[in-house]
Amino acid sequence: MRGRADTGRGTGHGRRGPLAAVLLAGALGLTLSGCAGFLVPAGEGEPGPTPSGPYAVHPDKLPTPFPSASVVLPGRPSTARPTAPTRTGRADCPSSGVVVDMGEVEPALGHRAVGLTLTNCGDKPYPVDGYPSVRALDEAGDPLPVKVNPGSSYMGTDRGPQQVVLKPGRSMYALLAWVSTPTGGDLVEGDALEIAPAPGLEPRVFPLEGNDVRLLDELNMTAWRTTR
Repeated sequence: MRGRADTGRGTGHGRRGPLAAVLLAGALGLTLSGCAGFLVPAGEGEPGPTPSGPYAVHPDKLPTPFPSASVVLPGRPSTARPTAPTRTGRADCPSSGVVVDMGEVEPALGHRAVGLTLTNCGDKPYPVDGYPSVRALDEAGDPLPVKVNPGSSYMGTDRGPQQVVLKPGRSMYALLAWVSTPTGGDLVEGDALEIAPAPGLEPRVFPLEGNDVRLLDELNMTAWRTTR
């Protein structure tokens, strides 16, 4: 609406006849109705979006359920993928339908362990048979030369993979352990662990907080089991 409506200003005695008044009222009505989009803020009055196995070491000391925290390290692209419909209500459920969580680090005589939980957050059964995928990362998010061993450790006994078709909403468990004192040999300082339910699946990155926790020798993990 660039111009203003014609006022119908006369050149004679400044008077308007009845016909002129009717024409003026009609012109103003048309003009105002054409400007309605400018007078009403965008979106107002329109509907908005709808809100959318037993272990050798004291497994009873591991928190249940395991709390978790996941971050994206500076300078690293997010590994998040489009989410899938879930039966667990998790907004972070990846397209594979399974997600991994890491618990708090538990100490024992220079050894460290964390409980891992694999949850079927999708709406279809998911076959599980194997070990988690784990890598240690530096502060830039790059992999560190830390060996990862499937098998038992001081902190837990590995009873081998358990073939399970994991139903939606159900979980399986594993234990990840390492030595974190100089007596363990050459240690590498890591800033985070990248963990996926299995090789090739969507990983999550979990920060390691505390100087003693960040010192790593070799990582030892048990297979996914239905019992802790």
